[in-house]
Amino acid sequence: MLKMLYYFLVIPGFLFTAFIGLLSTWIDRKVTARLQWRQGPPLYQPFADILKLLGKETFLPDDASKVKFIWAPLTGMAAVTIVSTILWILNINPYWSFAGDLILMIFLLTIPSIALITGGSVSKNPLSILGVSRERKLLLAYEIPFIISILIAAVKAGSILIGKILGHQIIGSFSGMIAFIVSFLVIQAQLGFAPFESTEAEQEIESGPLLEYSGWLLAVFKLSKAMLLFTLPVLLITLFLGGIDTYSLAGALWFILKYVVILTLMILVKNTNPRIRIDQAVFFFLGPVTIMAVIGLILAMIGR
Repeated sequence: MLKMLYYFLVIPGFLFTAFIGLLSTWIDRKVTARLQWRQGPPLYQPFADILKLLGKETFLPDDASKVKFIWAPLTGMAAVTIVSTILWILNINPYWSFAGDLILMIFLLTIPSIALITGGSVSKNPLSILGVSRERKLLLAYEIPFIISILIAAVKAGSILIGKILGHQIIGSFSGMIAFIVSFLVIQAQLGFAPFESTEAEQEIESGPLLEYSGWLLAVFKLSKAMLLFTLPVLLITLFLGGIDTYSLAGALWFILKYVVILTLMILVKNTNPRIRIDQAVFFFLGPVTIMAVIGLILAMIGR
């Protein structure tokens, strides 16, 4: 029991994921600044931002449901921590894979978005409600191609157990490449990165669902997003790029290279594409992306 609690709270769970996530946030901000011919923040800035928010006063909207308003960010962060912990434990020891682990992973990854929707909904702010509406539509749109892309990995590996998908270079086939591209686009939307940032568009709706959040509650939401920035690429590596070799230095360096490449691609897409409207994003995921995912699934079923 104590060992599992250690895994959840320290390594590979909360503290480890939060630290690497905030470091990844710094890389995002630094690369973005360089692309815009700016200096960018120092290495400690993301950590300082979280600490500053933790020290600020937290205000609760008068008309909000206080319990839901407080529990929403905590639930989202707990879900991200569980996903990261399971992914790393299964990469370390694939034999710990259990029936339904892939289905559980899909379910848990929807909780951060649902937490954002819940928190924004109970705040009663009109701009937050508008952001919630956009988040709900986007979630329903990208979940379909995301599930199909994960099914492609399961079909190629011949199992729905994450432990048995590990070790397969799914991306080495036509269907695997399609599944990877679809999943990459989906995690771009899950993170609220351009061109899918209409949910929290500061220029339009002043951060949308997060508008009424402040202090430590806002810090939890920001930290959860930073943790997702680390966890979601790790999920892609686990399902499509052969997993993580944790028993050798070469394996660790190979994982770091794969992670940095995925993170860099995400940052480049974010900084080279304008924000699209929510109706365009919904059409994009339910139209071209879903069609591409279905084609990939058909190819996987025929062995391509």
